Amino acid sequence: MNYSALSPEVDPSSIFPFELDKFQQDAIASLNAGRSVVVCAPTGSGKTLVGEYAIYRALARGKRVFYTTPLKALSNQKLRDFREQFGFDLVGLLTGDASINRDAPILVMTTEIFRNMLYGTPIGQVGISLVDVEAVVLDECHYMNDRQRGTVWEESIIYCPREVQLVALSATVANSEQLTDWLNQVHGPTDLIYSDFRPVPLDFHFGNLKGLFPLLNQDKTQINPRLLKRGKKKEFEKGKGNRRPEAPSINFILSHLQERDMLPAIYFIFSRRGCDKAVAEVGEMWLVNEHEAQQLRRQIDEFLTRNPEAGRSGHIAPLYRGIAAHHAGILPAWKVLVEELFQQGLIKVVFATETLAAGINMPARTTVISSISKRTDTGHRMLTASEFLQMAGRAGRRGMDTVGHVVTLQTPFEGAEHAAALALKKPDPLVSHFTPSYGMVLNLLQIHTLDEARELIERSFGQYLANLHLKPKQQYIEERKAEFSQIQEQIAAIEESEIASYEKLRQRLKVEQKLLKTLKEQAQQARQEELAMMLSFAVSGTLLSLKGKNITVSTPVTAVIVGKTQGSGQFPYLVCLGTDNRWYVATTADVVDLYGELPRLDVPANLLPPPEMPLKPGQSRRGNEETAAIAKQIPEPSESLNMPAEVAEQLQRVAALQEQLEAHPLHQAGNVATVFKRKARAIELAAEIEELQAQVEQQSQRHWEEFLNLIEILQYFECLDNLVPTQLGQVAAAIRGENELWLGLALASGEFDNLDPHHLAAAVAALVTETPRPDSKVRFDVSNEVAEALAKLRGIRRKMFQLQRRYDVALPIWLEFELIALVEKWALGMDWNELCENTSLDDGDVVRILRRTLDLLSQIPHVPYLSETLQRNAYRAMQLIDRFPVNEVVE
Repeated sequence: MNYSALSPEVDPSSIFPFELDKFQQDAIASLNAGRSVVVCAPTGSGKTLVGEYAIYRALARGKRVFYTTPLKALSNQKLRDFREQFGFDLVGLLTGDASINRDAPILVMTTEIFRNMLYGTPIGQVGISLVDVEAVVLDECHYMNDRQRGTVWEESIIYCPREVQLVALSATVANSEQLTDWLNQVHGPTDLIYSDFRPVPLDFHFGNLKGLFPLLNQDKTQINPRLLKRGKKKEFEKGKGNRRPEAPSINFILSHLQERDMLPAIYFIFSRRGCDKAVAEVGEMWLVNEHEAQQLRRQIDEFLTRNPEAGRSGHIAPLYRGIAAHHAGILPAWKVLVEELFQQGLIKVVFATETLAAGINMPARTTVISSISKRTDTGHRMLTASEFLQMAGRAGRRGMDTVGHVVTLQTPFEGAEHAAALALKKPDPLVSHFTPSYGMVLNLLQIHTLDEARELIERSFGQYLANLHLKPKQQYIEERKAEFSQIQEQIAAIEESEIASYEKLRQRLKVEQKLLKTLKEQAQQARQEELAMMLSFAVSGTLLSLKGKNITVSTPVTAVIVGKTQGSGQFPYLVCLGTDNRWYVATTADVVDLYGELPRLDVPANLLPPPEMPLKPGQSRRGNEETAAIAKQIPEPSESLNMPAEVAEQLQRVAALQEQLEAHPLHQAGNVATVFKRKARAIELAAEIEELQAQVEQQSQRHWEEFLNLIEILQYFECLDNLVPTQLGQVAAAIRGENELWLGLALASGEFDNLDPHHLAAAVAALVTETPRPDSKVRFDVSNEVAEALAKLRGIRRKMFQLQRRYDVALPIWLEFELIALVEKWALGMDWNELCENTSLDDGDVVRILRRTLDLLSQIPHVPYLSETLQRNAYRAMQLIDRFPVNEVVE
């Protein structure tokens, strides 16, 4: 096609020979209006077409488009697709390992590469790398949910200049409006193009030992009622002796799929070993016809002729019969062959781990999900709705199938109810895993001030979501602030001096009252000791006051002793008559005061308590007319009769202060209680607001605190001088990895400078290889030269661990000794099969170690301030290990 002949506003009908769905039309209209778009639609619905339109339009205008993907394999696939669609010379590729036709108008790359290109340009400016770029397509944008790599998408969006249109293609997520609103804020005008329409609808099935059944009812709103166990106990209950339900065999399920014309299928199994075991289990089945078998044989034989080492034991024969496995343990080249054969419809079943669902273009008529739970590092868990939908979405080939089939299976642990609940669940929301890194800090501080860096951090999607989450709390704070201001206004209407003087009097009164209470308690204690002694000599007619444990009255009762009776201890019980004409039986502890100074009352000798009253402490009875006459004769003593002088003086001081307080203008105005209630509320509000604001600040500045913590560590290692990267800082800034500081310190240490290329390859592998599983084995020993060089890095590594723990930084610091001998042997030219025979690792794992090593080696020649010897040896080491099947052959 002559793209320059197209008009600048490309008519979609001139390039797409079919009617577009509404969401595709809406997205194209938004792009032509100069706006960015978030296209959120189900897997297989045709989102990629919007990105393709952006490419056609750019070509017509003589502009460029960057097309980013989360995976190298997906980038390679897009390269092949776009070459076929737009022309071989118009498409280029940039990944960590490959640079092909990098000046092409259509440049496919991993999202990390795009982010790295933006690092060298001030935020929002068009640097050299983005000249003439009209649009950037962010394919599989929901990868922002990826815990390890999600930050890359956020950085790419924040750094990207506003004049470059973004085309974000995402599977359905629950909060697509939030993602769009965030893009509007940090990038520019953006429209959400949302669709839940699937061109090929899905039918859900449930497989058990009896066969395949519809999982949902006719309306697809709830579980198929036939699958519910009515009136039965659950099939397995611990201790009941019932057997757990069995899972149907793979042969059984494949036979049903074949009979119902539901092949080809992707059969998801959540372990590599499970996938390989499944291939072995059904490898003798023939799933292809004679014509398909001939096509398979021709293509497989051609591949094995070109790549004799790529054939995997136990996988070649089943492939001829239309059966394959696809997982990270398989050689990448073999996986590409499987993908191509599957796309041609020649492979009828692929047993795959869930990584296949992450964007590789391998639609099938059916997907089988063998279990709706999976094992993780933290134990078993159910699949999330998004994980389930991502796998289910592979079913149904547009233009080939009228319906896609999703089959979930009975397992000993999950049944139809669990499967139906997951099938009916809405997608999960997109979350942020934004985390600052050493590389981010150093790259930002190379061209930005600290304040500019902070502004960038605060533009992250993570910060946007945090702000949304904090909105209710911030609203609550504003309400409390408004209440505080209102109270302050009310208090301000009263002279502060009046409040202060009243408060001073009030506080003095409190102090004096407290002192009075203390003096009374001390006097009471002394009086009690005196009373106990005096009561032993008290006689009939002596006056006293009663109130205590046994005499439960509200105020002390004045009484006269009538007689005594034998008590339980050394003191007798007192039989008394009170002024209230009641008889009381009391102990010495019930006597509040004794008035020995007053004349004794003349009590008749024959006066006796009621005969029905037991002579026990606490007993009380009403008196009669005779006692009433005597009760009237009992005088009420003055309170100060036995009061110590210091208590009496303190009482006078308290009374005087009380009078002053009552004479105060505030007291006279009658609103003193309200004023002090408001003041107390104001103090309470101020404390609450301060605490809440501290919480909000801590939560809203979490990413910035992480950024500052990384600065502290970088300063310790002298990578920053007055917040400007030093030479060592520039070394780390130029490296891309999981922990750029560690890689920079290791490479700049000088310990690798004099290593031979094959030794250097092994030493570099130690820095990028994760700690292996305990059962991983390698039959080679690492050479002394490599071991010695790595051993000298342990001190730096130990210090890094200490600092990262102190500042709560969780970035890996790899220094692997056990597996890296494989890299050395491969660099020395060992045959691939011999290499793999001497390790328990899968072929794909060995390739991944070698490719990660190759990635870091390829960076070393471009890192400033490293020794020329190290850079030269790194280049030579790359040549030694970059051969099949490690190299990525892009045809």
